[in-house]
Amino acid sequence: MIARSLLLAGVASASIFASSVHAEEAPAPAADPAAQVDQAANPRGDVIIVTARRRAETAQEVPLAISVIRGDSIEATGNFNVVKLQQLAPTLQVYTTNPRNTSVNIRGLGVPFGLTSDGFEQGVGIYVDDVYNSRVAAATFDFLDVNQVEVLRGPQGTLYGKNTTAGAINITTNQPTFDFEGRAELSVGNLNYRQAKAAISGPLSDTVAARLAVAATSRRGTLYNVTSQRWINEQDNLGIRGQLLFRPNDDLDITLSGDYSRQDPECCGTTFVRVGRTQRPLNRQYDALAAAQGYVVPSRNPYDRLTDLDSNLNAGNKIGGVSARIKWDIGPGTLTSVTAWRFWDWKPENDRDFTGLSIVSRSQNPSQQDQYSQEFRYNYESQKIDFVVGLFGFKQRIDTQGTEQQGVNAAQWSLAPSTNPLNPANIPATLAGLTASNTQYLKAESAALFGQLSWKVTDALTLQPGLRLNYDKKSGFYQRVVTNAQGQAISCTPTPAPGTIAGTSQQCGVYQPQVSAPSDSAWNFTYDFNVNYKVARDILAYATYAKSFKTLGINQNGLPLNIDNTVNYDAATVKPEAVHHFEVGLKTQLWDRRATFNISAFRTTIKDFQATVNGGQFGTVRGYLANAEKVRSQGIEADFKVVASDRFTAYANAAYTDAKYKKFTNAPCPPELSGGPSQPSGVPADYSQPGVPGAPSPRQCDISGQDLPGVSKWAFSYGAEYNIPVTLLAKEGQAYLGVDGNYRSHWNSNASPSRYTDVKGYALTNFRAGFRGEGFDIFGWVRNAFDVNYIENLQVAPGNTGLIAGQVGDPRTWGGTLKFSF
Repeated sequence: MIARSLLLAGVASASIFASSVHAEEAPAPAADPAAQVDQAANPRGDVIIVTARRRAETAQEVPLAISVIRGDSIEATGNFNVVKLQQLAPTLQVYTTNPRNTSVNIRGLGVPFGLTSDGFEQGVGIYVDDVYNSRVAAATFDFLDVNQVEVLRGPQGTLYGKNTTAGAINITTNQPTFDFEGRAELSVGNLNYRQAKAAISGPLSDTVAARLAVAATSRRGTLYNVTSQRWINEQDNLGIRGQLLFRPNDDLDITLSGDYSRQDPECCGTTFVRVGRTQRPLNRQYDALAAAQGYVVPSRNPYDRLTDLDSNLNAGNKIGGVSARIKWDIGPGTLTSVTAWRFWDWKPENDRDFTGLSIVSRSQNPSQQDQYSQEFRYNYESQKIDFVVGLFGFKQRIDTQGTEQQGVNAAQWSLAPSTNPLNPANIPATLAGLTASNTQYLKAESAALFGQLSWKVTDALTLQPGLRLNYDKKSGFYQRVVTNAQGQAISCTPTPAPGTIAGTSQQCGVYQPQVSAPSDSAWNFTYDFNVNYKVARDILAYATYAKSFKTLGINQNGLPLNIDNTVNYDAATVKPEAVHHFEVGLKTQLWDRRATFNISAFRTTIKDFQATVNGGQFGTVRGYLANAEKVRSQGIEADFKVVASDRFTAYANAAYTDAKYKKFTNAPCPPELSGGPSQPSGVPADYSQPGVPGAPSPRQCDISGQDLPGVSKWAFSYGAEYNIPVTLLAKEGQAYLGVDGNYRSHWNSNASPSRYTDVKGYALTNFRAGFRGEGFDIFGWVRNAFDVNYIENLQVAPGNTGLIAGQVGDPRTWGGTLKFSF
């Protein structure tokens, strides 16, 4: 009963360390003999089972930095995808402007903050049943029949197929069973929220079992578009997963899996948040430009939840695949093979100018991805020596067809104002219909040999060295063709190429034709070393050092221009990151194992950090990769959990993260420096000092010492549940009341920190109350109970006019859930 209360209370979080340990699928305790043994040995029932070292054991015994979140906890707290999961795991940061542009970071590290490029790897790996998902778009889909989510912190490489430098999110789904079982769940709420889930599992024969799960979610949007007279940023999700387990004998399991998920919402729009003062002439800044065209936003208060975007919005998103996992016990070890194919189909439509004016009338970059992966692992176990050795191969292709088009208001908005009616700025046809059509593809291949040894020197002392040899190759192609309103291809060279006409200076200042074919490859050798010592029966101390890497990147969205407007081909490739990671920690169990308290401290330095640089103009280069010389993230994390009695459970997690650019001398400048003089090299940016209005915009700034974007220094989460035994309608069960919440201090939402993109800290509180008994659970819930106004993300509008747009967080939502199981 205690274990059930704990699982429904919230997060079961274990602050344990392993800079390179892969958390394999963790079977449900009831289905795992080892888990049953642990539960029998622990009368408190406070058992969280992981298989991080390829065998079932309690999380508190594993030297692994991981927060373990059970499926029941996820459902009870309403955190239905990875984006929402950050409310339970303080060291996880997830920010999204649409499924493609999603940043998943741990401790402030992972992917560059800003527009996403296909040409780099993610630093936080997302795995579902051992299968690596190369696109972070997977983070935006609903959890489907999830048993457990493990958030691993620190570099993962010597036991992971795909190397990741910041951590991993390992999602384990419920597996087929040879006992017939099923479950169904229905939730309804305000904003026309509807969610239905169902799963059924059972035997098809003595050796074959199957499981099928489906989920569907819909919700009205939270932002009202006065132009289309529709609510936007809605939810419209559907997912299905099927699994077939073949078990001819006790030593061999073959699991075939297939899944398909789709999203088709009218999304993802922004609302006006504020205007920042730039250093451009006043008549080139947002307020003057808007007044010149008689444009007024529907509201300057973002929490009125009004917008007037005039372009079509769509976030069509399909993802799925098939996999085959074979686990064969051979003597003292287990051979595992995981073969997978996955696809991702992305069909977006955006309003890139963030206004109700037709400045950018069309913006979309649909893409199609196929990925193939194969992993072999062999793990050996004995009393003194355990080891894992593996091979991993990965192949990926992404094709993208992009279109961006200028609208009838573009000329007056983007060109220098003039009172002369014959000036190009006053003639809409100067830019209207100007179109950039982009065609690109990426081919990526990687292979790795990896392994880790665990040597039990004594019953208390264990040494764990690990090694990885990795090869990566990337090649891409990018072509931008620019056409005028009549469909004629234009050239921006003094002598137009055959079949093109000479573009005007105004047209070429917005879009320029370009062709590039970046390609590169690299070998990397990395290692880690972990020492853990059992100080006492319930106290484990550990320390680790990891030398890791993030592989090379290529600029796949076009290349930046030099000062003379020629293409900078030197920027085609981006150096690999070199990562040095240190961590120490302590894991304890207290009060006759009624409570756990874990604390860890870490320091990670990265040389040649892969950062996003934004061009700041319409269409020229939306975002490209560059190397920051050095980045450092350090901090302290603590987790506390208590099972006070059968009636009461609680948890609290806290994280302090100090993540900075130690040296970044060629960074993009923040919007407040737009239109000012170039910053002298080596002089840190002082955003309070004005420049000379009307001077050319600086192309680079030194932001050394500034905080990394997207990182709150302080983050907390907590939860508690109290229950009492009751009999209701002749049904015995428990009436319960639960609360959970989280707090994040302020953070910056721009690649180069700006005072205009500072997001204020906020605290969210959720409540739930209900009645559960054997095979059923019915409860009501309210999320963001105090209707806190908060911002999820801020964006600097292209053109450097000072406009800051954003996405506001969900208002108070409420509803009820009914669950049945058998």
